[in-house]
Amino acid sequence: MSPNALAGAASAYLRGAAEQPVAWLPWSEAAFARARAEDKPILLDIGAVWCHWCHVIDHESYDDPAVAAIINGHFVAVKVDRDERPDIDARYQNAVSAITGLGGWPLTAFLTPDGKVFYGGTYFPKDDAHGRPGFRRILLSVAAYYRDNREEAVEAAEQLHRQLAATLASPAAAPGGALGPAHLEAAVASIRRVYDPAEGGFGGAPKFPHTATIELLLRRHARTGDGDLLAMAVRTLEKMARGGIHDQIGGGFHRYSTDGRWIVPHFEKMLYDNAGLLHNYAQAFAATGRAGFAETARDIAAFMSTVLGGERGGFYGSQDADVGPDDDGSYFTWTAEEAAAVLAPAETAVIAEHYHLQGPGEMHGSGRHVLFVDRDPDVIAAVTGRSADEVRTLLASGRMKLAAVRMTRRAPYVDEALYANWNGMAISAFLAASHALGEPSYRVTALRTLERFLAEGYEMGRGFVHVLGGSVPGLADDQVQMAAALLDAYEATGEDRYLRLAREVTDAALRRFWDDPGLRDIEAGTGEAGLDVPYKPVQDAPTPSPNAAGARVLLRLSRLLGADAYRTLAAQLLGAFAPGLAPHGLYASGMFIALDDLLHDPAHVAIVGPRADARTRALHEAALAAWRPDRLISLHEEAGGDGAPIPEVVRAMLAHADEPTAFVCAGSACAPPVRTPEDLVRTLASFRPA
Repeated sequence: MSPNALAGAASAYLRGAAEQPVAWLPWSEAAFARARAEDKPILLDIGAVWCHWCHVIDHESYDDPAVAAIINGHFVAVKVDRDERPDIDARYQNAVSAITGLGGWPLTAFLTPDGKVFYGGTYFPKDDAHGRPGFRRILLSVAAYYRDNREEAVEAAEQLHRQLAATLASPAAAPGGALGPAHLEAAVASIRRVYDPAEGGFGGAPKFPHTATIELLLRRHARTGDGDLLAMAVRTLEKMARGGIHDQIGGGFHRYSTDGRWIVPHFEKMLYDNAGLLHNYAQAFAATGRAGFAETARDIAAFMSTVLGGERGGFYGSQDADVGPDDDGSYFTWTAEEAAAVLAPAETAVIAEHYHLQGPGEMHGSGRHVLFVDRDPDVIAAVTGRSADEVRTLLASGRMKLAAVRMTRRAPYVDEALYANWNGMAISAFLAASHALGEPSYRVTALRTLERFLAEGYEMGRGFVHVLGGSVPGLADDQVQMAAALLDAYEATGEDRYLRLAREVTDAALRRFWDDPGLRDIEAGTGEAGLDVPYKPVQDAPTPSPNAAGARVLLRLSRLLGADAYRTLAAQLLGAFAPGLAPHGLYASGMFIALDDLLHDPAHVAIVGPRADARTRALHEAALAAWRPDRLISLHEEAGGDGAPIPEVVRAMLAHADEPTAFVCAGSACAPPVRTPEDLVRTLASFRPA
């Protein structure tokens, strides 16, 4: 029998603690009722199954019966999975950060019995070290403080709670004045200031991908022709693809780099990062034609499909960093001796040069190497006296051997939870990659995932659940990311059903989460302790906030359906938050993509013709494949339909359309109608209304 109450939890992170001697409870009203009844503070642990330091504190402290005895004697212990409950995590990250200036996982917070924070931190080592108190001493000190200074602890918690309530409900106070290009320019200027021209990316170590920022740069380049913005995106993507943050053997990207050169990662791999990067690399290929970007996009898609792909459709949430608490990426790294034992001598020579499999290794003097691209084949050819083609052949055969041997190692755990918000991002990314790379199988994968969520995780009038098979109510982020995926599916297929569902989901989200102005992350009045603080996420964390994604959905619906009410809501949302976020563009790039969308009418491609006609299909495929990040596509039968209405400006020109025709318009301005895919691609490239 499990010594605590976590054995039956849906979360793998919680189930992993079921045999610990700590008397863990899941987040529930019962946990808070027990704290009130026993008059004990709550020890709240928030972590994730992929989190290295969560495993370390579990092994060092929570597996230790002596530490567990302290916790069980003085606290009510509650454990939360941050992926399963991002609403809980967001509030307590803000609270602990307000106290300590730090956040992250594991989050260790001490709460009053009604859920308010009076002390906290992140990872604590079990024993005193380097002049810092260990976790055992902290536990005893916090328990004594709460016992002897109850009123002071409660008042401090109440004061912090009031401050957070004011901050989170109005997260970006905006100065007066109308929205305009100056806000976009200020956001882009703030991104330029932190750009690393040598290594790409933004800021120093640790370095995160910031996928929304890369999308914003590509979009603004397409809008303005500013070559510097394209160069920033291209260099960042090239450097990341060459770095150790990119798994050179198994594909996909790790969560972030611990250094400024993208070499040594934290090894966990997240669905949301890989979805964002798949979209980035596919769009960068469309923008530049560089084969390396297409290769990296295919590599990400392969990782997502094989390692994170569910058997019946859908994508799993993450792959762990390690195989145990004492491990540090051993599955992903190599010693020179391990590689030499696998490879032929000629392969060893070129692999060592290409991936810098030389010297003491990047992993803390262990001799283990993180593989990253150090020298290109033509350079290796000059060094080794081989031809560049021979070097490429040896690299390919060597990689295959390393991959085969790595498959025999014990692999890090994959969390098979299917989260709606992250799967929405993955659906959109696979559709974008399908269009840019000409890979029809990606479209099949995306639509299969979408149909599974519609069948198993969607309720009309309520929207999507947060995780398939779970009991967590759907969050605002689930609705807007899935609405975006439905709109992408509509554009990709022309099926009116997807547009209708996108509208249904959005209308339900507005009923449940809209709190003028903007979206709360959860419904008001949940009744759960600790969640009474209204929270309107506006910054990327690291995925675009539900308010940013929601604004984009509202704008797309307004244009596809001719429904101005959606645009009005998007303008209210952006007017409230975007100006105050302009100095922090790196961390709110999703919001500025939405603002760019608000300020500029997209290139709306309305294709009119029988859907069964090969000429209609050819125009549709050309519109999907063309590089134009602001483009919007609708497909119309000549007699109309029950989907998107034919835009009025197009309807006026239909008398001249006696065969399948594409109309490219922005607002009330239109290019001349076109009837061939080649003309449509040229029009999309050149049409720039004032």
